[in-house]
Amino acid sequence: MRGLRLRSRNRISALAGRSSHAYDLWIARDEPAAIAAQKRWKEPAILVVVDCQEGAGGLDDTLASIVQAGSAHEPILIGAAAAGEQACIEHASDLSPTIDPRGSWLCVISAGDRLARGALEIYSAAAADADRSCLIYSDDDLIGVDGSRSAPQFKPCWNPELFESHDYISGSAIVKADAMTVAALPKRHWASALIKTALNCPGKPIHLPVVLHHRRTRPAPKVPARPSQPLPDNPPSVTVIVPTRNHVQLLRTCIDGVRRTEYPAIETIVIDNGSDDPETIDFLQGLDTAGTRVLRIAGPFNYSALNNAAVAVAGGEVLCFLNNDIEMIAGDWLSMMVRQALRADIGAVGARLLYRDGTVQHAGVYTGIGGGAGHAHRYQDAEATGYFERARLPQRISAVTGACLVVAKEKFLAVGGFDEKNFPVAFNDVDLCLKLNARGWQSFYEPRATLIHHESKSRGSDSAKGNRARFADELAALKRIWATDIQRDPYHHPHLSPFCEQFLISV
Repeated sequence: MRGLRLRSRNRISALAGRSSHAYDLWIARDEPAAIAAQKRWKEPAILVVVDCQEGAGGLDDTLASIVQAGSAHEPILIGAAAAGEQACIEHASDLSPTIDPRGSWLCVISAGDRLARGALEIYSAAAADADRSCLIYSDDDLIGVDGSRSAPQFKPCWNPELFESHDYISGSAIVKADAMTVAALPKRHWASALIKTALNCPGKPIHLPVVLHHRRTRPAPKVPARPSQPLPDNPPSVTVIVPTRNHVQLLRTCIDGVRRTEYPAIETIVIDNGSDDPETIDFLQGLDTAGTRVLRIAGPFNYSALNNAAVAVAGGEVLCFLNNDIEMIAGDWLSMMVRQALRADIGAVGARLLYRDGTVQHAGVYTGIGGGAGHAHRYQDAEATGYFERARLPQRISAVTGACLVVAKEKFLAVGGFDEKNFPVAFNDVDLCLKLNARGWQSFYEPRATLIHHESKSRGSDSAKGNRARFADELAALKRIWATDIQRDPYHHPHLSPFCEQFLISV
């Protein structure tokens, strides 16, 4: 009965979130509380700088919003369009005389953009607590000439690789800078240069999950090209591990794809978990003689135990866990994933997985969805822009699916591998990723590695009648160990629905 209620809530949440009035409802119902929760005190003061481009309109609205935002100082206008104003300068570098020697907090916005009421009070409170950070950013939306608001961007915590493809910070942030830094700003693109200098501070950028900026336009995401940098001269060996039971056609397609993979050092281990189909048995025997190692492990299906057993005999420096129902599209998928897995601060790396119909099956995993975890952007068309192109941009993430997961063997062993007791079938990948994250090895989503996933064709669905009790136990374990029903995912957002896998407003 509880599962039926949860599925009903998921469907209702998805329908409501897609409504054209969803954001209007959120503004009326949730925004006042979100703003009130961030207000505390108003220290230190923040200097507002307005970038006035030639021909920019809406300056009067911008100036009026600065007063309502709680500014303690007259704003400074920069650019030719500011000529004749009381406080205006020609170039950003001329700001330096107004900067405190210890550094000042600057809020740079464009003419025509507006600050939310009380925005500077909220920023000031955050700045007082910022410690070593020099950058604090907030959410934003678009505002029309009639004052109507739309297209909210509810942002994740600091995500450096996502920022490389999508500048979601410039124009909706405050930056702490000293006079020397400001004096050295270039005449062109100075605002983005100021953001980049703040990223060199010892502290990470701070995210305030509240809409403090209403903008005329904002930078659009740019889907990156396939990486051009080569692998190291001596790339690490990779062990590809594929559990299977029968379903020879799926396994044949998967193994053929591994053999076509453009990577210089691959060892393949197939784990046969009690296949009894004659054709499958013949195929496995052929693999034995063709250089692919087959481990025969009987007994009930326990994904974690099977893969841990394979790791114990794996010779590769990097592990690639692969479902037998994965189909390769291009030959460079593994090299792209290994390239990320070799980074010192990255743990598990996941690919973008598509269904046969071209829709997304996996674009990263977020915790808290349905109280446990869910695949981001599921069922979105592969080429659709979706929520700010998030499904097509490389980024840090809380977890990735074990259907195609690459991780350095040393890191896998350091966290104890898969949990055989608590997660024999489901959520073992999420648990692994969260253990790696806790050690400082963040999970990473690499969409430029794209494969096809014939999901759960071999082991069956978790919602099937015979699997429900087992799945409920694993979900309960995930909540108990990682509090996924209480803590919100830092790469998701508290104002996005926890009841669906698409990025929809919580209504």
